[in-house]
Amino acid sequence: MRRMAMGSWLVVIGLACAANVPAETAPAVNRPIVLKAAHLFDSASGTLSDGAVVVVQGDKIQAVGGAAPLPPDARVIDLGDATLLPGFIDAHVHLSMEAGPNWYLDFYHELMRFPAEQALYGAHYAKVTLEAGFTTVRDVGSEEYLALGLRNAIAAGVIPGPRMLVSNYAIGATGGHADQDPYPPERIPPVGPLKGVCNGPEQCREAVRYQLKFGADVIKFMPSGGVLSLSDPVDNPQLTQEEMNAIVSEAHNWGRKVAAHCHGDRAAKMAIAAGIDSIEHGTFLKDDTLLEMKKKHVYLVATLFAGAWVGERLDKLPAPIAAKASAASAQAQTMFQHAVKIGTPIALGTDAAVEPHGLNAREFSLMVKNGLTPAQALVAGTAHGADLLGIADQVGSLSAGKLADIVAVVGNPLTDIKTTEHAVFVMKEGVIYVAAPSAR
Repeated sequence: MRRMAMGSWLVVIGLACAANVPAETAPAVNRPIVLKAAHLFDSASGTLSDGAVVVVQGDKIQAVGGAAPLPPDARVIDLGDATLLPGFIDAHVHLSMEAGPNWYLDFYHELMRFPAEQALYGAHYAKVTLEAGFTTVRDVGSEEYLALGLRNAIAAGVIPGPRMLVSNYAIGATGGHADQDPYPPERIPPVGPLKGVCNGPEQCREAVRYQLKFGADVIKFMPSGGVLSLSDPVDNPQLTQEEMNAIVSEAHNWGRKVAAHCHGDRAAKMAIAAGIDSIEHGTFLKDDTLLEMKKKHVYLVATLFAGAWVGERLDKLPAPIAAKASAASAQAQTMFQHAVKIGTPIALGTDAAVEPHGLNAREFSLMVKNGLTPAQALVAGTAHGADLLGIADQVGSLSAGKLADIVAVVGNPLTDIKTTEHAVFVMKEGVIYVAAPSAR
């Protein structure tokens, strides 16, 4: 009866809405925009060219290059001594949350804020991320479907923010990094597959299906332990090979990619054997594992910024977490240097939420510090990110026909990578979000 009543109301509402829609609506006419700058970064070749011109019509790039014909009615924006780049892509964020300076207070806020209240914080985090030049993000874990709500609200144009691919709940074992911290079960009951906690291959398939049912674009799971959780070692395998196989095969059957949170090497080897698409963090990976990732085109998303941020604040953490964070921070950059030498595919990810949102571009400098050239780092944060997310046909390069996600930074980022930390122009799908008042 409830379903019949709800169906009747939906029909009535639909008819009412239809009655108020004009039979013919003339499409809005947008003037083309021509962007000019001193340089343009080609993420396909990793090279810089001079005399940049990009023509934007509606939400897409119409033409690129100094020889591109300029529409006579175009609005011209000359950014001067700047470099035009594709919109940046962060493949590892948590937009619905953010850690503060007090670990214990963070838990209080997590428990005491209503979901609607926390969603408003998420809207702010989304806005500052976009304004930092990151027009696409992959959100790899949230609770109460907050990231899903942000994704939908941004896509509907209700709030400003980056394009989001979301995983909903991360999947893992009871007591593992995807499970809640050890609260007394009388106060916070244990959770199951609906919220990503599973034991045995069939429960793990169920957990994947629940995330997909509620709109996940990607599946994220926890083969190994984590740093910022109380009850598990940082590098132990937390799922069996059969459980990992079930998670990955189920996700791939539904056409979704799989991100594997792995600090530990043994767990990473198992996850790679299961067929995952990316390793997140990878702190203790050994050279043979990094080489296997290269052979199978498994991306490394190292989140160097998160490790560096936490490593500088060990005194703010409970002792068990501080011990894990100290060990991880000391190893993460060494692992990354080895990955660069081996040629493991690398995509930019920050783990923003561990550190404040909006500072995402600091990852570029850390990647350069640890072995990538500035051009390679920029490719990791544009073309490689688009390839990993499966949206390279839409974003990741400044090419005719792709969405008009465009960032400008002052000067030449190949000589000063830190200029990426101060975007002076941000456009997403043809809409300008950051620019001098005269350029809006």
